[in-house]
Amino acid sequence: MTEKNVPKATLQRYPVYLKALRKLKSSGVERIMSKELASVVNIEPTTIRRDFSFLGNLGKQGYGYDVNRLIEIFNQQLGMDFDEKIILVGAGNMGRALMKYNKWDYVVGEIACAFDVNPDRQGVRFGIPVYDIADLEKKVPDGCRIAILAISENIQQTVDRLIACGITGLVDFTHEHIQIPKGVVLKSVDVVSSIQELVFETNNLNVER
Repeated sequence: MTEKNVPKATLQRYPVYLKALRKLKSSGVERIMSKELASVVNIEPTTIRRDFSFLGNLGKQGYGYDVNRLIEIFNQQLGMDFDEKIILVGAGNMGRALMKYNKWDYVVGEIACAFDVNPDRQGVRFGIPVYDIADLEKKVPDGCRIAILAISENIQQTVDRLIACGITGLVDFTHEHIQIPKGVVLKSVDVVSSIQELVFETNNLNVER
């Protein structure tokens, strides 16, 4: 990335651009103007051009951007691998919803397999193999770095096992306090907190009107 300090808001939009660009590529689009991309991602063209400027001179006025080139640059800068293999721990309601969605190929790869303690949930679900959690160490794909946690029991023990298998990134839907060592990244997804934030922000909007 360039030497410029990239604002946090800009960094948060980069994965949005990458996902849209991959969809466009799959549809046969080779070049795109900022105005056209804006209609896809619902972000102002001026914001897109400013965000892209942090990555260097990527396009020419009136000529647009090369879609393949943009994808290549975003892959490099975000450290994203199209073939990233993600594992899911927990094939209950949340896990099934994630497996059914499984559109990670537009961003970082796909859910390669899942694990669950319940035999009734094991087998193949939505085209994804679901293994017994007891076989975790045997079934984790080679080179896998990312795991999604959608379980309610033995959470810390499971995390410790995942880390021992080489997992360095965790997406956490458990809402539990998890201890992780240095070198492992944890991202918690808390829907309740997000709703609380939205209520607070919408209340403020009503006050300002």
